[in-house]
Amino acid sequence: MNLFLAIAGAYIIGSIDFAVIVARMRGVDIRDVGSGNPGTSNVLRTMGKGPAAMVLIGDTFKGVIGAAVGMFASGTVDFTVHWAFLAGLAAVVGHCYPIFHRFKGGRGVATGLGVLFWTVPWLGLGALIAWLILVKLTKVAAVASLITVLATLPAAWIMGVRDRAFLWVCLMVALIVFRHRDNIARLIKGSEQKVPT
Repeated sequence: MNLFLAIAGAYIIGSIDFAVIVARMRGVDIRDVGSGNPGTSNVLRTMGKGPAAMVLIGDTFKGVIGAAVGMFASGTVDFTVHWAFLAGLAAVVGHCYPIFHRFKGGRGVATGLGVLFWTVPWLGLGALIAWLILVKLTKVAAVASLITVLATLPAAWIMGVRDRAFLWVCLMVALIVFRHRDNIARLIKGSEQKVPT
């Protein structure tokens, strides 16, 4: 029962959309501007670096809290216990399909990053650095996100994530890539928006 509640709680935590909150604080509905995506990249393009940083931090902490809830509910102090990854996945699902916003959420990158920060901190830090470098080089957040997320799988395996824990990471990556399907279509057409760096 505790584990079920932990997963449900992680999903609810993930459903708190900081892009919507930060934009509303400034009198803007983020879903009506830019790409319409309630995430860090759209906030960066439409509102600037300060608000985008607030969204990135908030969405990342959702993944951290979700994974932590899963670990503590498992009754162990093992950061790589598969329940931490499963609850973290639930937080990412909440971000992508938030119950508070008619199941229309963001791409899940920052929340997934938070899961890694809790479970495999060095991988989380490496993923953040890689994403920042790739954004700077490509000026396209979707390219940076997709490359970083896909690289997470072999990196997680190399760093010892196995069995069910690795399965949850695979599903998390698959969901994030799926949520980027519109971005992928725009990249193929050459119409994907760039971000200020």
